[in-house]
Amino acid sequence: MSKKLALYVRLHAKSGKETALEAFLKSALPLVENEPETATWYALKFGPATFGIFDTFSDEHGRQAHLSGKIAEALMANAADLLAEMPVIETVDLLAVKGQA
Repeated sequence: MSKKLALYVRLHAKSGKETALEAFLKSALPLVENEPETATWYALKFGPATFGIFDTFSDEHGRQAHLSGKIAEALMANAADLLAEMPVIETVDLLAVKGQA
């Protein structure tokens, strides 16, 4: 599968919810493992309260399937409790990739 498209989501934890947000992101891995059209998925930690998600797809259908999938649903269901602000979901076109698909 050739990775051509991606999503980048930056997340800011509410004060006191940093550990809970980190645990939530780690717990999402089994959900994304059941998404055959998601080529790669990364849960990221930039600092004490700043996290992110980066994932790649071979086509727009896969990206849209992920956006309407279980992880997105769970994130939005927990956003008010865990996040200081609503996540900004950025669509990304990949220009060059090193690594396996």
